[in-house]
Amino acid sequence: EVQLQASGGGLVQAGGSLRLSCKASGFSFADHGIGWFRQAPGMEREGVSYISPSEGIRYHADSVKGRFTISSDNAKKTVYLQMNSLKPEDTAVYYCGARSVFVADAMGHSPFELSGYDYWGQGTLVTVSS
Repeated sequence: EVQLQASGGGLVQAGGSLRLSCKASGFSFADHGIGWFRQAPGMEREGVSYISPSEGIRYHADSVKGRFTISSDNAKKTVYLQMNSLKPEDTAVYYCGARSVFVADAMGHSPFELSGYDYWGQGTLVTVSS
């Protein structure tokens, strides 16, 4: 059974930090890239950070560059999102998704293109108070 288990959300004051985790199972971790996305109430889901461990590629959206860092522990099949200097506008449900790097490259999908993702986790809520 394919699973992506997102965890680590919570309530934090502005300027604080959280670390999100996305644990993968049921598919080849080595053949997939993992993206973190977020969705605030009434807003579309947007890409935050992306990592392809097999390709050594990482991306961060401009809105989080310098504050968020994505990393992976391949042995644990887990991707982390370290979020520092959090702002109220970071408040959202954060989702992790997985996409085949082979299909994505063949189709020319950008890292934050939602249609390129095969699997999604259940989401974890991050609330940043001012």
